[in-house]
Amino acid sequence: MIRETDAFYLNLEEPNKSCLLALRTIILEQDVHITETRKYGMPCFCYKKRMFCYLWTNKKTTEPYILMVEGNYLKHSKLEAGSRARMKIFRVNANKNLPLKTIKDILKEALDLYRTGVIKIKE
Repeated sequence: MIRETDAFYLNLEEPNKSCLLALRTIILEQDVHITETRKYGMPCFCYKKRMFCYLWTNKKTTEPYILMVEGNYLKHSKLEAGSRARMKIFRVNANKNLPLKTIKDILKEALDLYRTGVIKIKE
């Protein structure tokens, strides 16, 4: 039986499949309290049951990105708000090596919002 969270990745084409699977691993490795589920048809990662980030692809370009739920609190220069009021995205080129330091820096900055209580968690 394939889990719903795994099924999403299995249906993707390369190189996005490998890219998003790698991003999934990187996100899950950042903290033992991060769990994965699916919301709105896309992989959603929660920190202590609070939505934290999503993985998705651009509808037009199919380019993968990480969507940071509380992006308006994040100041990282590589994040884009676009027309979003709350969330920001980090675009990833699936044909190049992942910028690990940048990804980990963004994830740490976001997780620290939850860890320090800026974003309230229901315990």
